[in-house]
Amino acid sequence: MEENKVIIACDFKDKATLYEFLEPFKGLNPYLKIGMELFYAEGPQMVKELKEMGFKIFLDLKLCDIPNTVEKAMRNIAKLGVDITNVHASGGIKMMEAAKRGLANSNTKLIAVTILTSLDDKALHEELDINKPLNEVVKDYATNAKLAGLDGIVCSPFEASIAKELNLISVTPGIRLEGDSVGDQKRVTTPSDAKKLGSTYIVVGRSITGSNEPVKQYLECVKEFYND
Repeated sequence: MEENKVIIACDFKDKATLYEFLEPFKGLNPYLKIGMELFYAEGPQMVKELKEMGFKIFLDLKLCDIPNTVEKAMRNIAKLGVDITNVHASGGIKMMEAAKRGLANSNTKLIAVTILTSLDDKALHEELDINKPLNEVVKDYATNAKLAGLDGIVCSPFEASIAKELNLISVTPGIRLEGDSVGDQKRVTTPSDAKKLGSTYIVVGRSITGSNEPVKQYLECVKEFYND
């Protein structure tokens, strides 16, 4: 059976809220993204529990520090057995290589965040003093991730083709079902369009977690991503 590549962004305040959300998903075992809010609230033990329950986990902590620190942190992440984890590409090639070394004895895929989907060209130019167009920055960061030996990148679906050109996987947040609020995201699209743009995995948050019928919304995302 093909791996389910629709990932639910579980941005909850604590484990109790997460487990309540997951209750109606029994038998579906969706891929889960555990980010900073939940990880910092509950710690690595919760991640171990979710793995024991059979969930695939994308641990989204976006590490960015000096190479030595990141390598040691990744050694600890490797013990959790997560399926995907990430660093910030802005940390540079040596840092990404160090992260890869930290995961050397695990099966965890390592990907690099390029440009957050909450940013656009205006923010890059006016706030971060990056004067290249956004898609060129993503390509530069993706190329560095490739050189560092990483498995893929985090980008918006609009840059997924860059990953494909470099033979990297793309994990693409900023996914909303048609008509849903885009919130604080800038580069947003639907599951169907993300598939057409070349996304390997899609990360869906509020369209599922903010719904009164989360299972129905999740299955709609799966249907769109795989059938359209």
